[in-house]
Formats: sequence, C-alpha cells, structure tokens
Amino acid sequence: MSVASVWLHDVVLDTDRYVATVSPLAKNPAIQDAALRHVRRAVEIHRSGRDMTADIASWLRRHRLPPKAAHAAERLVAKLDPAVDQAVTAVAADVVRGDQFPAVWVGANRAAHSAVVRVLTGKGHGSVEVDGDTVTLDVGAALAKVKRKLRNAGLSSAKAVPDVDRRMVLFHSAQLGRARAAARLLDLAGTWLPALTALLGTSGVLLAHGRRRALARAALGTAATSLALAVGLAVARRYCLDHLPPRVLPGAAAAAVYDTLLRVPRATLRTVGVLGLFVALGAYLAGPGRLPRAARRSADGAAEAAARWSAARGLRTGRAGTWAAGHRRALAGGALLPTAVAFGAWNHPTALTVLFLALVLLAALAVIALLAATGRVTRSGAGRPP
Repeated sequence: MSVASVWLHDVVLDTDRYVATVSPLAKNPAIQDAALRHVRRAVEIHRSGRDMTADIASWLRRHRLPPKAAHAAERLVAKLDPAVDQAVTAVAADVVRGDQFPAVWVGANRAAHSAVVRVLTGKGHGSVEVDGDTVTLDVGAALAKVKRKLRNAGLSSAKAVPDVDRRMVLFHSAQLGRARAAARLLDLAGTWLPALTALLGTSGVLLAHGRRRALARAALGTAATSLALAVGLAVARRYCLDHLPPRVLPGAAAAAVYDTLLRVPRATLRTVGVLGLFVALGAYLAGPGRLPRAARRSADGAAEAAARWSAARGLRTGRAGTWAAGHRRALAGGALLPTAVAFGAWNHPTALTVLFLALVLLAALAVIALLAATGRVTRSGAGRPP
C-alpha cells in the first residue's frame, strides 16, 4: 500500500516525473503504429471523386495546361481514392515517425497532467478524459499537423476535415470506477502512509522482547511482500493484455504503455525487497547462532592477523586503536546510523543504491574491526619486535 501511494504521489501527481516517465513512449514503434492508425482514422477525407478531380483539374487550368489534360484528370475518379489514401498515409507517417512527434507527445502529456489527476479522482477533462470505463487521449495536435501538411502539399480538400477531437484509447477496464476510488484513497495516504508504516515498524521492533529477531522477521516480511506484489503486477499485466480487445489498442502498444507507467513501482519493489533481504541478513549475522558466531570469529581472526602483521612491522594505531577496542559496539552502531540516514535522504533509491550503501557499511565495519584488533594487540604487547 505504501509503495502504491508513493507511486501515485511522486509519479502521477508530479508533472516533471510523469512527463519523464511517458516521454520514451513517443519513440516506441508500437505506440507510433497505434498513433498512426488513429491519426489516419481522424483525417478520414470523405469527398467524392468528382470533387477530388475538380481540384486537380483546377490546378491544371491555373497553370495553363491544355484543356485535354484537365478533362483527362476529371475522368480519373476511380483511381484517385487509393492515391489519396497513400498520400494521407505518407503524410501521417511523416508526422508520427518524424522528429516532431516526441515534442507533440511530451507537450500534450504535460498540458494534460492536471487532467490525468482528475481522471484518477473520477473527474476527467481536457486531453485526457474518462468515458465510462475508457481513458482516452486527444490526438488533435497530430491531426492538425497532418491537415497542415496536406494543405501545403496542394490537397485543398484537407480543409474539409472537421476540427473535432479524435481520441486515442489508453486504457479500458470494467474496474476503472473502483480504480478511481482506490486512487483517491491512495492519493490522500501518499504523504503520511509511508511515514506511518515506518513508525509502526520501528515501534514494533523497539518494543519487542527480542529486537534482533523482530527486526529480522520484519525485514523478511517486507521482502516477501515486495516479491508478492511484483508477482501480482506480472499477473495483472498478463491478464490486462489478454483481455484488452485489439481494436482498442494493439497488444504491443498496450504492453509498452503498461510497462512504462509501472516502471517506477517495479523499481521501488525491487529496492524494498533487496533492502529487506540485506537487513534480515545483517540481523541474522548479529545473532547467537552457530553460523553467525563462526562468521564473526573468522572476521575477527582475519582482523587480528592483519593487526599482528602490521604491529610486527612497526605500524600501530596507538590510543585510537585502544579506544576502538573498548568501544567497538558503539562504533558499529554509529556506522549504521549515517548509512540509514543516507538511504532515507537518497533521491529515489534503487536496488543498486542499497547494494552500494551495504558495501560502504561493510567497509566501515571492517575498518572498525581492524582498529579494535590493533588496540587488542597493543594492549597484549603481541607483535612487538624483540
């Protein structure tokens, strides 16, 4: 629930992050094909062959060509419709697959972001709108460019294309009403639910009889929940793609939209899952079990050997090592605190962020262990030259 609320708050309700999320769709071939199909449908030049040939004949007469050429053009009624269709397709493809379409796509999504928020709350207006169980996007900007190119190409009949909103279906589901209700609740919970979850989890660990064991169980539960949610997203993706009619949106385009919009929640689930595993592993290695004790003895033995080796060569840490040997537990706890603060202050951490901070923490604990070992060697007098 916290992951979903954070996604709605940080991605859907943040214009810059929303635009950054959907921008790659403009260069996706499946999305371009779907947009091309909708733009062609939007143009729909329905004029009789007589009108088309009249345009051509008028052009020939204006350029003072022989009258026979104009009369011959007027007899080409049956062959003009396929030619016009090819011309419209070429112009539309030039717009959708050209360098201008990403700017049109980004501009439309940025301008419609407030409408997206209203859609999730059940009040859709503007470029993005809710019509029953369907969410649509207005492709009027692309349509306007196609009409302008057609007119510039000399096809005056393009002026007859009506200036109506032609909408591209983005999502269709019978559960859209429930989704909007859930989105409203998650929107309200987006600011305080994650903090409340962290507070309850921390309080439960601190008040537990065995804090280390409670921490390990909470971390494992978090990792398991993240895995279950990730599996649920995969199942939902398969279900939506299997039940989405091709006439609404082609399968490849629907998959691109689904994967792009849910990219951030998937990354968040991976981050939370990896974090839970690392925390659970750390709590386990700090416990009294046989394997954790053996691992700690091996680490201490390696640090002790390194300390003796350095002391035998006159390399000592002096009072710092002695102090570290007496305050090793406090130093370890002090290393944990800035690591946790760094993770909390990190701007949208990922699984790689967790791995990096874990390596930094291990390096800090290794330095503390080495300092403590040098302090013990100094106190025992071992390693001194005869």
